[in-house]
Amino acid sequence: MTKNKNNHAIWSTRIKNSNSILFQRVGSSIGIDKRLYKEDIAGSIAHVEMLFRQKIISFKIKNKIIYGLNKIEKEILNKKFDFNKKYEDIHINIEKRLFQIIGEEAGYIHTGRSRNDQVITDLKIWIKASTKKIHSNLDKIILSILKLSEKNVDTIMPGFTHLKNAQPVSFAHYLMAYIEMFNRDKKRFNNNLDSLNENPLGVGALTGTSFNIDRNYTTKKLGFKKPTNNSIDTVSDRDFVLDFLYSVSVCSMHISRISEELIIWSSDGFNLINLSDKIVTGSSIMPQKKNPDLLEYLRGKAGNSYGNLFSMLTILKGLPLSYFKDLQDDKEIVFRSNDTLIDCLKIFDEILRNFAPNKKKMLELANSGYITATDLADYLVKNHSMSFREAYKKTSEIVNFAEKKKKKLNELTIEELKKIEPKLTIDVLRVFDLRNSVKSKNSYGGTSFENVKRMILKYKKNI
Repeated sequence: MTKNKNNHAIWSTRIKNSNSILFQRVGSSIGIDKRLYKEDIAGSIAHVEMLFRQKIISFKIKNKIIYGLNKIEKEILNKKFDFNKKYEDIHINIEKRLFQIIGEEAGYIHTGRSRNDQVITDLKIWIKASTKKIHSNLDKIILSILKLSEKNVDTIMPGFTHLKNAQPVSFAHYLMAYIEMFNRDKKRFNNNLDSLNENPLGVGALTGTSFNIDRNYTTKKLGFKKPTNNSIDTVSDRDFVLDFLYSVSVCSMHISRISEELIIWSSDGFNLINLSDKIVTGSSIMPQKKNPDLLEYLRGKAGNSYGNLFSMLTILKGLPLSYFKDLQDDKEIVFRSNDTLIDCLKIFDEILRNFAPNKKKMLELANSGYITATDLADYLVKNHSMSFREAYKKTSEIVNFAEKKKKKLNELTIEELKKIEPKLTIDVLRVFDLRNSVKSKNSYGGTSFENVKRMILKYKKNI
């Protein structure tokens, strides 16, 4: 192995004294950004290939550098690489090891670039790859919801507004409301991919470079759509980080919402679903308890995602152009949000496969609260030439009467109904049937059984 003649900090010629131990500790990011090793090596290989094509370095130097970089990647994969805090970050750790492997030719690797453009390139490539993993996990959740929905098209439950019984719905229709949310999450992440698909490599520290580099070549090689337009903006831009963190936050919020829903439904007051023992915990003092701890965990983690987003917003709000040390925290924040979301998506998919609706209880609850009252108002409009407001008032009178008599709407006789509205005939009793109510909501996007079946097929095709 060639002896390393360059084992000091890169700026040691200019800055004579070593940093304090405390400064070295807080200034080092290797514990965080070592996750970027694959992206860093890929970016460096594309860069030196471009340097050779542009006749900036020789064929021999290009091959030696690529050989060394491939060797380093194998060492990291085999856990034989020493990540040294002394060298601050993943970029310098790799460069220093490259000097050890190939000697002084390693010094050519940084020609025409800076760590400023290097780190943004790495992070953008990493976010692109991570977004694909998030997409994959979202698709698994959507499939799990579809499987549950297929089994429950005919399961009737009360739909809620203000957490009060409102109108009867298909349980499958209720579940698939969350498919819409998760599909919007996928679109949101896709939009972020489009906006970050610009190659930062080659803008240098902030001014570009006087070397005759070809940024279009590295753009194509690294899978970007085009090179960035302004070198100063490029090194200071973290909008793509904010977009990613925002997308994570909204997705986390959706997971939190449905988790809260399932917590409520599993409570003794509602008892609309049964959670498998695989996804509950017990109590240290109350032997009978089965607690929805995993759902509560998911609900709580949304707060972490919001905090990460606001941390990054706060870091950026006071920064002039272009690069500052403040920006070093972006990677830790991104990794933390990403890891939490991936865990939550996997946990939520496990929950979806380990709970079942209490169909009897759902039907019982749907039969309370006068939830076919709107159907009666609609019936009066369609069959007795009333305006909706007039029908609404007449229906309210009927509900008040039923409440006073302590009867459900479907328990009222036609004689009782005619006392309030003489025009009514016996066929009105059909509107109080829950299945007829659900079946009648056949407008596009409605809860009718046929609509739900069509939407299931549509979602399947989209996946």
